[in-house]
Amino acid sequence: MHGLGNDFVILDARESGLKMNAARAAKLADRKRGVGCDQLIIMRMSDTSDIFMEIWNADGSRVGACGNATRCVGRLLLDETGQASVSIQTDAGDLSAVAVGNDISVNMGTAKTNWPDIPLAQDTTTIAADYSKGPLSAPGCVNMGNPHAVFFVDNADAVDLNRWGPEVENDPFFPERANVSVVTVSDGVIRQRVWERGAGITEACGSAACAAVVAATRRGLIDRKATVRLDGGDLTVEWLANGTVQMTGPTTFVFSGEVAL
Repeated sequence: MHGLGNDFVILDARESGLKMNAARAAKLADRKRGVGCDQLIIMRMSDTSDIFMEIWNADGSRVGACGNATRCVGRLLLDETGQASVSIQTDAGDLSAVAVGNDISVNMGTAKTNWPDIPLAQDTTTIAADYSKGPLSAPGCVNMGNPHAVFFVDNADAVDLNRWGPEVENDPFFPERANVSVVTVSDGVIRQRVWERGAGITEACGSAACAAVVAATRRGLIDRKATVRLDGGDLTVEWLANGTVQMTGPTTFVFSGEVAL
């Protein structure tokens, strides 16, 4: 499946108990020698929710959150169960998904904005952190189940993300590495491009879109809600009064099949 071009291999291990590790995940994610994806998702049984969603990046690293994948898994569960809403347990917390017309809306949980929770290597404001790398500076830093650095620039399309994305991702300022976004805000629309931690440039990133809305709100650039325009399409994101972030957008089923492990 994919959400705005952010694509996933989703394996249903609720009955099989399929074992996964970094090497196997990376092989499955390889676009030439595996199936190919930005993230590998394992659906497992949960004692507290409708399902547990296990998330692996293309490089084999395990992560706690993936917004577009949550919408895709939500779509599968809503179709399977016929329920009005479903709960999805992740390493970063319990999330919920509902259908809104043809789209799926997911509550991505509470945005964390204290520097130790992101985490950052030093005590600094996260509205405009005292950090720079090349042409990028003063990011808004947010944790949406994973760490994000959101850089506000005059023209998001002009930034060389292939050059600066990995430089920021792996900088010691971000002890757990970071998802790197460049954004331009105009008339309530956030134009965003994303370098995902462990995956590289992706056409969309749901948690990054959530982080961008939080960061832009804290800068006074928007009023808690915006259309986020990514390379793969648009998401509607709102930072709710209770501190959680609601994200709504489309999902696409591509194919089902079997792979030899």
